[in-house]
Amino acid sequence: MPRKKTLLDAEKLAQVIAAGMQDKKAESIVQMDLRNSKGAVTDFFVICTGTSDTHVQAVADSIEDTVRKHLLEKPWHTEGFKSGQWVLLDYVNVVAHVFLKDNREFYGLEDLWADAPLTKVEKIIKLPKIEPQI
Repeated sequence: MPRKKTLLDAEKLAQVIAAGMQDKKAESIVQMDLRNSKGAVTDFFVICTGTSDTHVQAVADSIEDTVRKHLLEKPWHTEGFKSGQWVLLDYVNVVAHVFLKDNREFYGLEDLWADAPLTKVEKIIKLPKIEPQI
């Protein structure tokens, strides 16, 4: 039986996702707290920008790897890996969005959810070192 996630789990997951974004030098990382937003289907969005389609894909891969290593979680659903224009990684209570700059501006998720508290992730997130499994 899968374990039930708590709000604390969502906050921790959002931090680990942001750390995965930072590992590949993603730009303009923000966390949106949607828990009190009417009609929201998740607790947090973590959004960032990549500089090219290859960079977007590398950032998305880093998110998956970082979350798997630190929290032993896989995304429930992913979209956009092949095109590299906008990659979405859905962890149910947290959704990561990795955009090319033009697509991020066009879709304007920060504007669509303007009532949600927005936190810019500027400080480097240090996660504990994970020892390789032998």
